[in-house]
Amino acid sequence: MKRTIYKRLLEWKTSDDRKPLILKGTRQTGKTYILLKFGKHEFRQTHYLNFQKDRNAAKMFDSDLMPRNILTALEFYLDTGIDCRRDLIFFDEIQEVPRALTSLKYFCEDMPEVPIVCAGSLLGVTQTDEPFPVGKVTFLHLHPMSFEEFLWATGDERSCGLLQEIRYPDTIPPVAHDRLMKRLREYFVTGGLPEVVQTYCLNQENALAAFEKVRKRQSDLITAYMSDFSKYSGRVRANDICAVFESVPVQLARENRKFKASGVMPNGRFSRLKSSVDWLTHSGLLLKVGISNSGEMPFAAFVAENRFKLYLFDIGMLGALAQIPPKMIVLEDDLFATFKGAFCENFVAQEFVCSGSGPLYCWQRNTAEVEFVREADGNVYPIEVKAGKSGKLKSLNVFAEKYPVRCRVRISGRNLEFNEEAKMHSYPLYLAYRFPLY
Repeated sequence: MKRTIYKRLLEWKTSDDRKPLILKGTRQTGKTYILLKFGKHEFRQTHYLNFQKDRNAAKMFDSDLMPRNILTALEFYLDTGIDCRRDLIFFDEIQEVPRALTSLKYFCEDMPEVPIVCAGSLLGVTQTDEPFPVGKVTFLHLHPMSFEEFLWATGDERSCGLLQEIRYPDTIPPVAHDRLMKRLREYFVTGGLPEVVQTYCLNQENALAAFEKVRKRQSDLITAYMSDFSKYSGRVRANDICAVFESVPVQLARENRKFKASGVMPNGRFSRLKSSVDWLTHSGLLLKVGISNSGEMPFAAFVAENRFKLYLFDIGMLGALAQIPPKMIVLEDDLFATFKGAFCENFVAQEFVCSGSGPLYCWQRNTAEVEFVREADGNVYPIEVKAGKSGKLKSLNVFAEKYPVRCRVRISGRNLEFNEEAKMHSYPLYLAYRFPLY
């Protein structure tokens, strides 16, 4: 499957100050697939080790961490020669062998010519006594497939091409808009986990059967993720992590989507659940949106530790966790009115993260709330997300009256529209990834 991160991998390969690369990401986002594809097409040969599957491979790092000794051991272990400049070395599931992670420091210092890539899940939450190679590695993060990547995977090159070509102040033909909104509903069911998308692609001639198989695969993945909670965090703490994870649909269904510990468990306290929230956000399973009480930069300066919203890392998994029937998502006239727009907010948050937006923030003041506030080119943009084509913009107007803004932004079911006189820009939901267009 085509992934936009491939371009970043090519940039890493040709970088003058190349360091070992660590590709982070939640399990099942396709890290192994894309790195093996990268190695196959861009290098003479790929030397692959999976530390989770092959426990004996860890022994190569027991004695010392001299890069030349490790390479010699690797040649004997794999029974092949290694060209230090033309071959790619790939350490998969590197979090399983902390000393292999530490060795990257010495590869960076002593043998920078050796191209090394690593894939790891839960790197931000796995505890170890081994020192981390701070400043000696390059990080990339692989998220679930964006809506644009979903279109690639399903063979809809026409729609994908349109999204890529749109520039300010273009318009979108109504027939194309309707088609993209229809495709978006399909993506809201499948989400962006490659294995789930592939399941849909193989069965999409019968939509009902395809969606049933998609939901089954998503349910299996949810069970697998929860098994990781115990493996990497301890059984007692895992209970709290699981409770926080499962509470996300309930938290989002409320009118005020601010995270509440009492929504996780009776008499719940944030002091108890903070570490569980941190574990889930650092693992990439939850997206944390800080609630700012100011529209001024930097937003982080106006965010309290216990004031935030949580979204799931993948829109398809949110539907599965909330047990929303695919039929309701695909056929409902007003997009997810029963879920009070939270579904669309989760999608926008996911697309923003995929586009490299950095930390996410929203704005709340008294009864006013703007779903997202973004900075771009020194300007502050308040962004409201609407599930349908209409809806009042009271909070957006309150924000614009209080703080100087380049324009107000609405992301909804409406078509693309730029009204410079009213300082109002309307983006269709499927263009959230491209914000801001200009």
